[in-house]
Amino acid sequence: MEIIKPQLLRELNKLDTNENAGSAADSGIGRSVKRKEDARFVAGAGRYVDDHHFPGQLYARFVRSSYAHAVIRGIDVSNALNAPGVVAVYTAADMLSAGVKGIPCGWLIHDREGRPMAEPPHYPLALDKVRHVGEPVAVVIAETLLQAQDAVELVDVDFEPLEAVADVTSATRENAPLVWDDIPGNVCCDWVLGDQNATDDAFNRASHVTRIELKNNRLIPNPMEPRAAIANYVASMGDLTLYTTSQNPHTVRGTLCNILSMPETSVRVISPDVGGGFGSKIFVYPEEVCVSWASRCLGRPVRWTSDRSEAFLTDAHGRDHQTTAELALDASGKFIGLRVKTLANVGAYLSSGATAIPTFYYAPLLAGVYQIPVLHCNVIVTFTHTCGVDAYRGAGRPEATYVLERLIDKAAREIGQDRVELRRRNFIRSDQFPYATPGGLTYDSGDHEATLRVALEKSDWAGFEARRQAARRQGKYRGIGISTYVEIAGGTPSKVLGELGGRGGRAESAQVRVHPSSAVTVFSGSHSHGQSHETTFAQLVCDRLGIAIDKVKVVQGDTDQIPFGRGTAASRSLVLGGSAIVKALDKIVLKGTKIAAHLLNADVADVTFDNGQFKAVDGRSVMFQDVAKAAYTLHNYPIEEVEPGLDETAFYDPANWTYPCGCHICELEVDPETGRVSIVNIVAVDDVGEVVNPMVVHGQLHGGLAQGVGQALLEECVHDETGQLLTGSFQDYCMPRADDLPNFEVHIQSTPCEHNPLKAKGCAEVGSVGVPPAIINAVLDALADLKVTNIDMPATAVAVWTAIQCARDQSEHGIADH
Repeated sequence: MEIIKPQLLRELNKLDTNENAGSAADSGIGRSVKRKEDARFVAGAGRYVDDHHFPGQLYARFVRSSYAHAVIRGIDVSNALNAPGVVAVYTAADMLSAGVKGIPCGWLIHDREGRPMAEPPHYPLALDKVRHVGEPVAVVIAETLLQAQDAVELVDVDFEPLEAVADVTSATRENAPLVWDDIPGNVCCDWVLGDQNATDDAFNRASHVTRIELKNNRLIPNPMEPRAAIANYVASMGDLTLYTTSQNPHTVRGTLCNILSMPETSVRVISPDVGGGFGSKIFVYPEEVCVSWASRCLGRPVRWTSDRSEAFLTDAHGRDHQTTAELALDASGKFIGLRVKTLANVGAYLSSGATAIPTFYYAPLLAGVYQIPVLHCNVIVTFTHTCGVDAYRGAGRPEATYVLERLIDKAAREIGQDRVELRRRNFIRSDQFPYATPGGLTYDSGDHEATLRVALEKSDWAGFEARRQAARRQGKYRGIGISTYVEIAGGTPSKVLGELGGRGGRAESAQVRVHPSSAVTVFSGSHSHGQSHETTFAQLVCDRLGIAIDKVKVVQGDTDQIPFGRGTAASRSLVLGGSAIVKALDKIVLKGTKIAAHLLNADVADVTFDNGQFKAVDGRSVMFQDVAKAAYTLHNYPIEEVEPGLDETAFYDPANWTYPCGCHICELEVDPETGRVSIVNIVAVDDVGEVVNPMVVHGQLHGGLAQGVGQALLEECVHDETGQLLTGSFQDYCMPRADDLPNFEVHIQSTPCEHNPLKAKGCAEVGSVGVPPAIINAVLDALADLKVTNIDMPATAVAVWTAIQCARDQSEHGIADH
């Protein structure tokens, strides 16, 4: 639907082009170039999946379970089939008889004995039982959306309700209801990392042991654009095209080909503009499989768009850990060992990264930025009768940071040491990099003392006590909290991925095509859903080739145009996608140098390239645009030595993860009469390596911080004891609003990554990693005089008020601690 006048749109595009069309020096690396994408987005001219329409299209709606656990005794679709406009109704039996396979998990992890994890089937439609509320049981295909919605009500499913278990602690108890009859104790995998004997020995030698029990609350991603899928099968060609809201279209294609037994040459996946993902759009979902198969069966396009209620029930959730952790310290306050046990909820079915997130993306980070010589972590990956749990912004790293930073604050209080100095005393020093951790990682760079120093200065940590006393005179409790963190980003090296059980690779591709006019098209295997690739990737080209940004176009999200790709997740786009572009650009320059040498009648070794110009040692030169033209016109070209054209493809596979790190400080006030927490200030000092576009990085940092505030203070996915979702709408699930957030103060304090050509580390997730423990530590600092020593996320007004009342009651009765 056109929501803006064409003339205004033309003016916006004109304005945008003029502002960005400066010299390459004005558009290259390190410049805050205005986003090229914004002209269409602010004009309402973005093209999302639901904006695409096809002749003869049909509409799909799903019959979903209202039970968390039930036997399907029968499904009667006759009334629905006879309803107006209904073309077909499909069940699991239909799909299985046609050979449709289940949706696979992307990782095969092993337990402490080396045995593979339990991996139950995940069919697109429920077969014999339903295992969470909202699970699809049948799909109705009709001529219109309203006809499909009406017919869904006519499908009669005979359910036999069974007892369900929704929380991870109850699921592991003896005699708990089983999610899968053949998986005892609901345990997908009893997984361990670290040296248990060495860790136990450290605890035996410890002068002090701090212990904590905490919850990492379950979250619902809620991107602005709900999931959607439109499949169009052309029988005469045998080709399937799927438009889908995916962060990772190539993986969707590969998985669909496997599920539907189709060659990759016959399947095209297009992800156009995507309105946010936060991890929830990485995976292949049942709806994508169903509309693709239905289109193939019916020979007509089939579309589905989730409504927000469906999204709450079926989009992969995040977090949901119950953890007990212990920190061993010697007499001087040095950390000598860490012991962690976590129950990690993965829901009823394993989505793509379900088993990797609470294991490989969690436990190796538990040592954080500290010199902790030994650790041992046991993760019980657990099934429950809930929607699947998988990657959500940060994906494992926020959970690890939360455990460690809460534990350190508690240790500081118990041993009577300053919490900042305790951290500083145990930091990995800048002269110790590269640093091998007890979790099996090797950090390549960092300067934790520097990020801490800047954060303390910018937050005026030294002047806090005066502000605390001033707030007390106003009847408010003021607290300040700190968190120092490190995370893994940039994608897993493919060789390591294979060793860990990943079913796929992690290399990224890019193709750089220089046209005869010297305009450039970049085809990237990464995919933008808010990360500004059209701008930052273009800046890489400007910086290397010396051309203006308005001459660069970035293409992404189409498996027929992109050689290969792994999409966008884990802050990998610049680190991997950008590095692939740089490698392709290097090939362009190398070939261009050979062409230029011929034009200049010079030796290749005597020709250099800089700022859009090839120069011979004698001072003669030729411009990049002349070389581009020569590569295609061939009037004066070394065709016997150099193939015509200027079009190169490169793949980049990381040698190591990257390790963004930093320090976040939160200052807040608590109203003791209402329990309301008001954030006064958040200072975030982040080391994200070299920065291409500072404005874009700041935007990413703000977004991560906002989601971290949401987790710490507001958001929680709650099920009742029968598995019903109690927070199934924005009436019940509290997203952060503008007045919940302060004006974030963000600072970049970078050390370069040592192993990728851009020296970048990634920035998109650091806000969600570092700020939640800083906030909760600040809440506990505010309530320290009341001897409140623990509060779980989210620290809602009700939770904080209850903790205050409990502490006051206990104080009146002479009980020391809450």
